[in-house]
Amino acid sequence: MPQEEAPFPLNDTDKFVLSLTDEEYAYHTWDDLKRITETNDLAALKRKPSDLRRYIKWTAQTKADYGSTTEYLLAHRLPKTWGRPPFTPVSDVPFAEPSDYRVLMNDWPYGFVPGITHIVVWSRTPIPTDPEIGDMTAESRQTVADFVRQYFVDAIGPGGEDKVLWFKNWTALQSVRALDHIHVLVRDVEPSLLQEWTTEREWHRSQ
Repeated sequence: MPQEEAPFPLNDTDKFVLSLTDEEYAYHTWDDLKRITETNDLAALKRKPSDLRRYIKWTAQTKADYGSTTEYLLAHRLPKTWGRPPFTPVSDVPFAEPSDYRVLMNDWPYGFVPGITHIVVWSRTPIPTDPEIGDMTAESRQTVADFVRQYFVDAIGPGGEDKVLWFKNWTALQSVRALDHIHVLVRDVEPSLLQEWTTEREWHRSQ
C-alpha cells in the first residue's frame, strides 16, 4: 500500500508486514515481547498482515465517519463522564484515581502466539513525557510500573510478575496521540480475570 494511501504513517515494520502473507508472518512470542519492551524497541511490534490491512481500512473508514479515531473513542469506548479533552482529572497523578483511567481490551492487538492478551489502559490524567525524545520521564515510568504491579501483577497472584509486560509507545509511534494510554500484555490469564479488569465501573458512569 502506498504511503499516501494509508490513514496513518507506516513505519518500516508496517511496510515489511504488508509485503507478507499470514502464512509467512512470524508471531511475537513472550520472549520476543520481553526483549522488545525491555529494550524499548517498540517500532518492532507488528500486526498480522491481514489484521494490519483491516486496521488500515478501519482507520480510514473511522476517520471518514467521525473525523478522527479520537472522536470514535470518545463516542464509543471511553467514559462519558470524562467529557472532551482537555480533560479535568480528579488526580494529577496518573492512575492514582480509579475514575481517571479505563481498562479495555485492545480492539487491534499485535500479532501474538496463542495465550497472550493485549490490554489498553486509557488515562484521563496526562502521563508526562520528555518532549525532546517523546518517551516517558523516569518519574512517569515508575508511576506506571507501580500501577501495573498493583492492578495486574498482584491480581494474578504468585508468579504474576512473569505474566505481565507493559509499554507506552513513543510519541512518534502513537496512532491516537490526543488520548494518553499505556499497553499491557498478559499471558495465560483466566478469562474471568480479564473480565474483572475490563468491566465498566460505577464511577465511569456517574460522578
